[in-house]
Amino acid sequence: MKKISFIAMLLISIIAFQANILAQSADDLVGVWQPSEGTSYVKIEREGDKYYGKVVWLKEPKDEQGNPKTDKKNPDKSLRSRPVKGMRMIKDFVFDATSKEWKNGNIYDPKSGSTYYSNIKLKGKNQIEVRGSLDQSGYIGRTDVWVRVEKKSKS
Repeated sequence: MKKISFIAMLLISIIAFQANILAQSADDLVGVWQPSEGTSYVKIEREGDKYYGKVVWLKEPKDEQGNPKTDKKNPDKSLRSRPVKGMRMIKDFVFDATSKEWKNGNIYDPKSGSTYYSNIKLKGKNQIEVRGSLDQSGYIGRTDVWVRVEKKSKS
């Protein structure tokens, strides 16, 4: 009898866990995230049916001369003087309910001045995998794990 109760509890736990994963919603991506290198925070928001992200914090916000860091490697010379902080670097992601991914977006890297095709997967409530690639199919690229930045409570 104890064995049956244990198996029943185990099955209920597995079903509840899977239901929680299936309950994932498109807006689970909304929030502030920190890429693995830890030098910035990116705030992701929803606009209409698409998701966008902008840099909201930099570990080193100033250049060597003490001025705000700018997008100096942008291939468009007219954009090289725009500040990195506040820059929209994630664009046009759409949630795919079937695969539970945000797809068909682009991610811009201000360190290289390059824009990549990108998809995002939620790996837990507070972790995402951001895949940037040179090709739309995602074969040539790399994946970075970002963690959610929790709001600090005011004491």
